[in-house]
Amino acid sequence: MTPHWQPLLTTDARPTRDPLSQPQGFCGRLSYFKRFKMEADLDRLPAPALPEGFYWVSWCPGLIEAHAELLYGCFQQEIDSWVFASLGDRDGCRRLMSDIARKSGFLPQATWLLACDSGLCGTVQGVRERNGVGAIQNLGILPGYRGRSLGAQLLLQAMHGFRQAGLRRTLLEVTAQNERAIRVYRRLGFRRIKTLYKAVAMPLA
Repeated sequence: MTPHWQPLLTTDARPTRDPLSQPQGFCGRLSYFKRFKMEADLDRLPAPALPEGFYWVSWCPGLIEAHAELLYGCFQQEIDSWVFASLGDRDGCRRLMSDIARKSGFLPQATWLLACDSGLCGTVQGVRERNGVGAIQNLGILPGYRGRSLGAQLLLQAMHGFRQAGLRRTLLEVTAQNERAIRVYRRLGFRRIKTLYKAVAMPLA
């Protein structure tokens, strides 16, 4: 399948001694994706407001599989599944969720599922970083439920969880081509603090 988006740059890569240009010892095709690190304060947050028929499911260890399945459903056809290969693979999503839940800074109160009468439809995870900032992980809404402001409400729910844990700031990363998500983040007070470039090994045609 040919993606509807394009990387910032694609180049044939050969082994290099410059660790900033390409992975050491890698031969093949590299694509570079621009990503933004964004940060927001947690002092003035509106309350999440879900549409009628939707509700929150709080974290418990038995929900790892549910979070993983939602990650796969949310990201398998999206640009982030190319930037982070684990998001385009069911087993990769399971490993990712297990790794997140084992982190020393994992915050259950910032980790949520979104559900409705027809089933689960959204996921987000939260981790406290060593510098005391809450990091949003893998915010996703299933394609059939998008366009209802559910992603914004899910993000707010996680942000309130960070604040309840005593944190004052939160951050996330987003691929620059995901303009719809960036607009949502800006409306919720996120500002860009850094631009990153992620090198991704792409399959040769």
